[in-house]
Amino acid sequence: MKTYMILFIVVFLMHGMTLVNVTLFDGDWNGIVLMISNLLFLVACVLFGAEFRAHRRAKG
Repeated sequence: MKTYMILFIVVFLMHGMTLVNVTLFDGDWNGIVLMISNLLFLVACVLFGAEFRAHRRAKG
């Protein structure tokens, strides 16, 4: 799967969780949603960094 597709899915999940939390749960799960969003962001950063490093090694 392409890196940009993984990043798009992560952003979609983060925004979807926030939307569901605000509309269905009236913001009761803010802490849990924030924690999961932060973990998804860190996973996306690690995946992007690994892909960037692999691409740079392949060129050089």
